[in-house]
Amino acid sequence: MKPILGLALVAVLAACDPFGLPSTRALESGAASMFTSALSYEMKGSYTAAGMEWAVDMQFMQPSTRHLTVASASDQVEAIVIGGDAYFRGQAFLAKHLGSDPLSQSIARVAGNAWWKDSAGLVPTFQDLTSESAFRSNFLGPAVDKRTDHQSVDGTDAIELSGRRADVFIDSAYPHRLLRIRLRDGVVVDGIAGADLRFSNVDRDFGIAAPTDVINFGNLSTLPPIYHVSSIDTSACGSPCAVSATLRNLGGTVGAKAHSTVTFTMTDPISKQALGTCLATVEADVGYNSSTTVSCTINARTVNGAVVTATVENPGRT
Repeated sequence: MKPILGLALVAVLAACDPFGLPSTRALESGAASMFTSALSYEMKGSYTAAGMEWAVDMQFMQPSTRHLTVASASDQVEAIVIGGDAYFRGQAFLAKHLGSDPLSQSIARVAGNAWWKDSAGLVPTFQDLTSESAFRSNFLGPAVDKRTDHQSVDGTDAIELSGRRADVFIDSAYPHRLLRIRLRDGVVVDGIAGADLRFSNVDRDFGIAAPTDVINFGNLSTLPPIYHVSSIDTSACGSPCAVSATLRNLGGTVGAKAHSTVTFTMTDPISKQALGTCLATVEADVGYNSSTTVSCTINARTVNGAVVTATVENPGRT
């Protein structure tokens, strides 16, 4: 009976899988070192910051290149960071970043979804989640109080190392790359909470490169036209009413998706009702800080004291 008992014991041990599992130390070393040993990786998931829920997708390439998209229900910004240079696009983010004055908002509108260059400091780094030393001190070693083998992350066999700050999921196969991190409720790391982030595409060539045709806000001539009304001339306004306006371009002549237009509106000063309108088009753009004149005729009966206003529409970039 001894051989049978021996075979039974081997079968039980095999079912428990006591052999072949990596040590916790090996798991921690593989997960943390991924941030410095991998040529590239992708981090994708969600988190909460400043009371808002955000989705993030970041591709990182050594030594200091990132392609990042961060989005909430109402806002989105895309960024490319190459060394100390950072490029952005996202009209809502730009409108908030530039300021609330009319010129700043006009610039944001005409910029559209074009790329612009700004400080790399505006791009979130997630330093405490993607630095080898910070990751070790925040989530590994003494921070771990429980290990659970044979978990699954997107179909990959993983080992979960859990602590008071987070649940860390590591590939059970060598080189034990980090697969997922899930912050515990109430834990704030690097200014974010409720994070659930997955890591993939290790050593993939993402082909991240600096964009072309970049707006330089230090040189407004790189922008599409931003026409503002300098003056309105109603001296030829009769029945019908010929009107004109002098426009000054606070932008440039680059890349507008359509011509700028001016809508003239005649309003009754008593009833405040619009009596008529006409539309004029800027057919030939002028350069930065230069002026041009447009005109059209309002086919309406004029009244004493009628008020004529002009509103510019600058289509900007696509």
